[in-house]
Amino acid sequence: MGVARILGQTFDRGRFYEILWLRGFSVREKFKSSFIIGFSQCVPLLKTATWKNGTDCCSWNGVTCDTVSGHVIDLNLGCEGLTGTFNPNSTLFHLVHLQTLNLSYNDFFDSHFHYKFCGFQSLTHLDLSDSNLEGEIPTQISHLSKLQSLHLSENYDLIWKETTLKRLLQNATDLRELFLDSTDMSSIRPNSIALLLNQSLSLVTLNLHYTRLSGKLKRSLICLASIQELDMSYNDELQGQLPELSCSTSLRIIDLSGCAFEGEIPMYFSNLTHLTSLTLSNNNLNGSIPSSLLTLPRLTFLHLYSNQLSGRIPNASLPNLQHLIHLDLSKNLFSGQIPSSLFNLNQLYTLDCSKNKLEGPIPNKTTGFQELNDLRLNDNLLNGTIPSSLLSLPSLVHLVLSNNRLTRHITAISSYSLKKLDLSGNKLQGNIPKSIFNLANLTLLDLSSNNLSDVIDFQHFSKLQYLKTLSLSHNSQLSLTFEPNVNYNFSYLSKLDLSSINLTEFPISGKVPLLDSLDLSNNKLNGKVPDWLPETMNSLTFLNLSQNMFTSIDQISMKNEQL
Repeated sequence: MGVARILGQTFDRGRFYEILWLRGFSVREKFKSSFIIGFSQCVPLLKTATWKNGTDCCSWNGVTCDTVSGHVIDLNLGCEGLTGTFNPNSTLFHLVHLQTLNLSYNDFFDSHFHYKFCGFQSLTHLDLSDSNLEGEIPTQISHLSKLQSLHLSENYDLIWKETTLKRLLQNATDLRELFLDSTDMSSIRPNSIALLLNQSLSLVTLNLHYTRLSGKLKRSLICLASIQELDMSYNDELQGQLPELSCSTSLRIIDLSGCAFEGEIPMYFSNLTHLTSLTLSNNNLNGSIPSSLLTLPRLTFLHLYSNQLSGRIPNASLPNLQHLIHLDLSKNLFSGQIPSSLFNLNQLYTLDCSKNKLEGPIPNKTTGFQELNDLRLNDNLLNGTIPSSLLSLPSLVHLVLSNNRLTRHITAISSYSLKKLDLSGNKLQGNIPKSIFNLANLTLLDLSSNNLSDVIDFQHFSKLQYLKTLSLSHNSQLSLTFEPNVNYNFSYLSKLDLSSINLTEFPISGKVPLLDSLDLSNNKLNGKVPDWLPETMNSLTFLNLSQNMFTSIDQISMKNEQL
């Protein structure tokens, strides 16, 4: 069958090249051979490894053809490990009937976003994310009028001009997903962004994370009737107040973090009844949390950390957040007591109220925290005892209560999922509960800077076989005993701090292959440093033996030492 008969009466050069692809001829080989196929960061690897000469390309991995016309309509070579410069004469541009093109997560270094990408006029989905493209986006991108999804993320030197974006939004009336994060939009005025976006009636997802927008954003109206997901985060030179979003009532996810926004949290957020995730962290927001914000019935993520928010955490509104999974209010100026209703949110997985000015006792009733995985209340002014119910939560993995004013004894611990337990910097008294040595998954144990008084056989700590950090320092009434001729096995231990606990003998010998930091300062160690210290701790980079009574330390030779 001749080419003319295959093509019909009119010679179609693009279709001719497609036929060569379909039959596995050299045009396909030229495309494949124009790049080095190297390391791929994704799994599964290398679809092109299945491409064989003389076979129908419609059977190749990553290639989809129309079942009627035979045209190649979908080319997916994302994460293929392709490396090289994109040639404007690439045979790729002969596939004129493409509807979906994915070349993301390859390395086309020194390649520009060529205008020929804009010749795929049937294209509905284009993904060139993280492909190391550079230069100015061509104005011809507006020719892709059928686009529904455009992903250009993480091409840091890809430059947008205002007129180019304007034409694209005017022509691509079906555009639903626009991911421009980590591209360069620095030449576009921030208030123009709102005007441009308001032209789109179809956008559902918009990502402008770290697009280098700068300047003062007036309280302009971003009114996208269909928008559901909006990310403008980490444009840290963008100033002003939070943009008005009150007419975008379909919003489910908002991330406006890291933008230096100031002022109070506006009341309009309470009108966004479909909202499931709100992130306003790392700004300069002040004032209190509006009670109405805590009435959103579908909210699962609320991140307000690293602001200047103050006042009390609203207690009466919290019971409305029955679907809340992650709550982060850390690094603010919140005061008053921890609301008891907070501890009745049954779905909470993460709760971080650290680095505030919260005071008073930790609420006793924690039975609602059955799903809680991570609890951080450190660096506050909390006092009273640690509730025993808190130490028996079944799913708890991280518990950080350090740098408060907690007192009295540590009760038995039965949260056997714990990996991180940090109770340092308090006023805790009495014995170390023996139940700690049953926490088989523990990787960090920090009980330093308390008033603990106990006699502990150091061998018990070797039961914690996954332990990476152990700190018992600054407990002047704590005493450690060591069995003679016992070699302790700490396979993962990297940091050991036993300073200021009146040690009279070296704590460890044996296998500690990963130890990086050892602090035994301000104790009562005397005589010579043991011969095995420099021999068995080859990974050690920090050693503090100061304020002891050694007579010789000559045998120690290290990269970094403090004596």
